[in-house]
Amino acid sequence: MTETSNTPKRSILRHLPLLVVLVVAVIGAFTLRDYLSFDTLRDNRESLLAYRDQNFVGLVALFLAVYITIVAFSLPGAAVASVTGGFLFGLAAGTLFNVWAATIGAAAIFTAARLGLGDLLAAKLEASEGRMQKFKTGLRENEVPVLLLIRLVPAVPFFVANLLPALVGVRFRTFLWTTALGIIPGAIVFTWIGVGLGEVFDRGGDPDLSLLWEPHIIGPILALCALATLPIIINSIRSKKEARG
Repeated sequence: MTETSNTPKRSILRHLPLLVVLVVAVIGAFTLRDYLSFDTLRDNRESLLAYRDQNFVGLVALFLAVYITIVAFSLPGAAVASVTGGFLFGLAAGTLFNVWAATIGAAAIFTAARLGLGDLLAAKLEASEGRMQKFKTGLRENEVPVLLLIRLVPAVPFFVANLLPALVGVRFRTFLWTTALGIIPGAIVFTWIGVGLGEVFDRGGDPDLSLLWEPHIIGPILALCALATLPIIINSIRSKKEARG
């Protein structure tokens, strides 16, 4: 009787982290959009720079905490945070902090999803047959290139790239290192934009995030996407040959 009564409670507790993420994400989408913006950064840039000069470690800790929270709860403002990293800390340190914070935040939402729906869907996928069995086999054979590809393709929303692997049973360790590696090109671009943000503000303008789509920027990223796709193509050709043989 006790075990039966505890089962629904355990189920609710397992889903609680993901439910919290979803609720906070919805609330944040409506309440924080005007605050996590370039206008807020423009209005507070002098105080931020002064605080950085007085307490560099404290500002780094604050920046990481805010960025991790934004990613973990899929709040608006991730692009603003990435650009802010370059504005406050320069290209090298800013990229490092951006990648670090984004990876930790992604790991948090991955874990929340895995504790909730992820384990259930992964178990169903494991026991499935037919097309789902082929999907499962293909995913395992191409796990690393697929994860790198969804990180490199700019059109894939970051929260989707965090949730989807958790829901299909991707291993946490693989998710973690492919996330850290795959987001580096985009992080460099956004951090680079942030390095020159002071001059943009002085002119009364806003940062041009469309720089990501410039040929000299998107070209190398697409080349990395093609490189990530190559193992998938090779495995597909090899599987078809083995099936015919």
